[in-house]
Amino acid sequence: MSALQSFFESTGGRTAVIGLIVVLFAIILYSGKGKKTDTKILVISAMLVALAVVLNQIKLFTMPQGGSVSPFAMVPIVLIGYFFGVRRGVIAGMCMGLMELVIGPYVIHPVQLLVDYPLAFGALGIGAVFRNQEKIPLIKCYLPGVLGRYICAVISGIVFFGDYIPDPKFNAVTWSLFYNITYLGIEAVATTVVLCIPAVNKAFARLKTQAVSTT
Repeated sequence: MSALQSFFESTGGRTAVIGLIVVLFAIILYSGKGKKTDTKILVISAMLVALAVVLNQIKLFTMPQGGSVSPFAMVPIVLIGYFFGVRRGVIAGMCMGLMELVIGPYVIHPVQLLVDYPLAFGALGIGAVFRNQEKIPLIKCYLPGVLGRYICAVISGIVFFGDYIPDPKFNAVTWSLFYNITYLGIEAVATTVVLCIPAVNKAFARLKTQAVSTT
């Protein structure tokens, strides 16, 4: 077991990560125009991050070398970006990643930690650049976010887990590309199908209107 792994499994390590999460939530609270605080945004963001973490613990199946399919686990983070913009979406995703680090850390290198946790989950917020598109804006927010997370997973797989390839037909690049699409792709396709339902799209659009109405 690496020293980093031991640290993040310790009480001190978990306390440090939780402290960082608190700081990030404070940035969400205090990152609007004019540096005004907005409790409503903080409460909604915190609830959605908590929902994302809970959904991520529901494993429809788990891959042998890490990764799993969890129903709609990425949607709550995407919604934060969809409601409140890229900056808050990315920060909320980083909070989720750090929560996952607290719950089940797997750390072998500092850069791997950054790529697999705050960066991978923070990437879910980047699709919010399309939040004001007229047609299917939520799907346009969701798919780039999933792609960002996939890219982070692929990079981590190539750099840090290339020695664990079980099939000699693959190299580090092709194995990481294939392996990570098997679980992220399934979850993304299933979620996209649901988000394409007109009633679902309209429901989330109404929620967005309510969420931003007084922010």
